[in-house]
Amino acid sequence: MTKRRHKGEGGISEYRTRSGPRFLIKYPVSLEDGTTRVVLKRGFLTKKDAAAALRSEIRKAEIGQWVPPSNQRLDAYLEDWIQGQRLSPSTVASYRKNIRLHIDPHLGSGQVARLTGPMVDIWMRKLESSGRADGTGGLSARTVRYVFTILRSALSDAVKHGRFPANPTDRSTPPSPSEARPPEMQAWTAVELGRFLRWAAAYDRDAAMGWRLLAATGMRRGEALALRWRDIDLDAGRLAVRRSLGVIKTKGAGQQLVEGPTKTGQSRVVDLDAGTVAALRAYRTARNEVAGDLIRDGALLFSNLDGSPRHPERFSRQFVAHLSRARQALGCEQLPAIRLHDLRHTHASLLLADGVPVKVVSERLGHANATITLTVYQHVHPGMGREAADRFAALLEG
Repeated sequence: MTKRRHKGEGGISEYRTRSGPRFLIKYPVSLEDGTTRVVLKRGFLTKKDAAAALRSEIRKAEIGQWVPPSNQRLDAYLEDWIQGQRLSPSTVASYRKNIRLHIDPHLGSGQVARLTGPMVDIWMRKLESSGRADGTGGLSARTVRYVFTILRSALSDAVKHGRFPANPTDRSTPPSPSEARPPEMQAWTAVELGRFLRWAAAYDRDAAMGWRLLAATGMRRGEALALRWRDIDLDAGRLAVRRSLGVIKTKGAGQQLVEGPTKTGQSRVVDLDAGTVAALRAYRTARNEVAGDLIRDGALLFSNLDGSPRHPERFSRQFVAHLSRARQALGCEQLPAIRLHDLRHTHASLLLADGVPVKVVSERLGHANATITLTVYQHVHPGMGREAADRFAALLEG
């Protein structure tokens, strides 16, 4: 026999949907003006979930913590939310793009207050199966988790500001961190890197300077493209990484190259080897022969010939094109295919494999701390395990 609820305790009702039975809760709350309002909340998958929610809402009403639900649509709330965020322009552009492509079309027209954990789960599973904007399939677990974190952050702020009582993403199941791992990094051996740099220097000396500097310092692409001649001390053999160049794409407004701080917001000084210093001196001489303005203190190191910034994505495409030609010339088995960013991985991997202290490598890369370096750079080249085993055996014999 079902226990009958007394007046003021609210109630639970079952209703039918195309997806099956659902449950709603109804309960009274006293407002600040002394009137009473009956609140209705739908979408619970089981009666047990509905009962738990009803108890929670009544308890909040009793102790004065009940928050009136908002009728604002999710897309309108997200637009208000993002305007109030203190984020870098590139991050704001990324958030807007992912909200526009992956949240608004599926959840945007619904009210913020009616969003539930099961609805968030259904949305994520749909992104995984058919979420690509071009209609060619689903999004990766990494992308789905990233979009989920945007929604979770926005709704957490809504709870913090009293827009509604609980964050529905707390009861949803996004892809796990292990499922959302980035693609396995690739790194060249020292022999492979040297082979490519020699080929590049003979093929295109100007472009080869970029590839060499990235490999010799572990800088990020945007950091290298933001370098100015005043940041480099050739006599001392070091350079200062102070800023980064990025691309901001805004729908309807095209794209814009923006110079900002480094990824961590911190500057760093990176020492250079003698060979790279010599290559930079030759590069500087060659640039001066083209135009003296290209080597003034404030000029960009890797600018276009008119002094304007290089486009980061075109810079990456040029590397891919050069690597493709190098593999054709030298043989694919002599030069594995990698991305431009993998020159950074190669720099770190070679130094760590040669016994350079993690803290030193971390400082060269500009990581916030050495733990990040240890976590990210676990790559070992073929043969390193055998070398370690041989070293251990030598210790025992010695």
